[in-house]
Amino acid sequence: MHAGRIVFAQVIDHLPRHEFNKCVARYKGDRKFRGFSCLDQFLCLAFAQLTYRESLRDIEACLRSAGPKLYHMGFRGKVSRSTLADANESHDWRIYADLARVLIGIARPMYASEDLGLELDNTVYALDSTTIDLCLSMFPWARHTQSTSAIKMHTLLDVRGAISTFIEVSGAKQPDVTAMDSIVPEAGAFYVMDRGYLDFARLHTLHQAGAFFVTRLKKGVRYRRTRSRPVDLDNGLRSDQTVVLTTGQSLQNYPEALRRIRFYDAIKKAPLVFLTNNFTLPPLTVCLLYKLRWQVELFFKWIKQHLRIKAFYGINENAVKTQIWVAVAVYVLVAILRKRLALDASLYEILQVLSVNLFEQTPLLQAFQRDDPPEKFDRFSNQLILPDL
Repeated sequence: MHAGRIVFAQVIDHLPRHEFNKCVARYKGDRKFRGFSCLDQFLCLAFAQLTYRESLRDIEACLRSAGPKLYHMGFRGKVSRSTLADANESHDWRIYADLARVLIGIARPMYASEDLGLELDNTVYALDSTTIDLCLSMFPWARHTQSTSAIKMHTLLDVRGAISTFIEVSGAKQPDVTAMDSIVPEAGAFYVMDRGYLDFARLHTLHQAGAFFVTRLKKGVRYRRTRSRPVDLDNGLRSDQTVVLTTGQSLQNYPEALRRIRFYDAIKKAPLVFLTNNFTLPPLTVCLLYKLRWQVELFFKWIKQHLRIKAFYGINENAVKTQIWVAVAVYVLVAILRKRLALDASLYEILQVLSVNLFEQTPLLQAFQRDDPPEKFDRFSNQLILPDL
């Protein structure tokens, strides 16, 4: 990258073009090429994500104002509302889903050494979902209730670096726990989930694969205590037990022993009961592992605030899924750029800087250099502070 190149083009340089072409060819994305390719579509939607465009008209007006710069930004087709709308409806959304997965595969090793705040070398995943509300009259295919439409975004987040390793978009009626069926368990990794994922058959599948889980225990689950270990009451711990399920169906689904840890939350003045299949970690570490689940909640809040996944540029299912996957791809692309350029800025600050510099002809690093010391931002700026257990 050298002086004189447009910032947007320098950002797109971090996109593995050969992998993108493979994704396009896999689903024959440019088979009916009409002067507006899958790459043109991706560049339009990536520009919209980085500059917070509100509509197709908004995208068209901003890009056309760039004039001759569009060629140097990578565009080869004519940018218009109609061609972009047609592309969103017809180009297979799986092209961009596969591209996002390629980028995730590049980004994860870059963040593998990020500090968890715990003395733990294992990979830690947080599993959860978020609901994106839609207008029933415009999105009837996503009907949720008699008067609303909505979709769910299921995400498995690698807590180190906050990189999504698995994303599934489904109807809002689909139970959260079914997302576990699509996840390939990683031996030695920890999967942290809330009570909505307490399904003993699926948890036993994780256990058999050599993975660990940490979740909350629901009321009404019957078990028999077989062993108790001493705990430090000063840390909020109340018990650390080995238990066996006693209900017929539960015992059949999970015939192994489980570890039950009871912790008292002094802030909320409520007991928290955790369930795990790991018997070697200190009990307080298990509690702190569950606290890391908040990272996926903050991730959802962050992308809803800073990426365009709440207002959509198209109304059919393909257009909605395309926009979500392009948003994820842009998020991961910026995360890759951050590591490759060794930027100290947070993803939030990088997005803010890019949003006002995409048309500038300056070296990318120079856009992030300031005379005054930069203010430090958290990974998820302007978000909730993680509560102490």
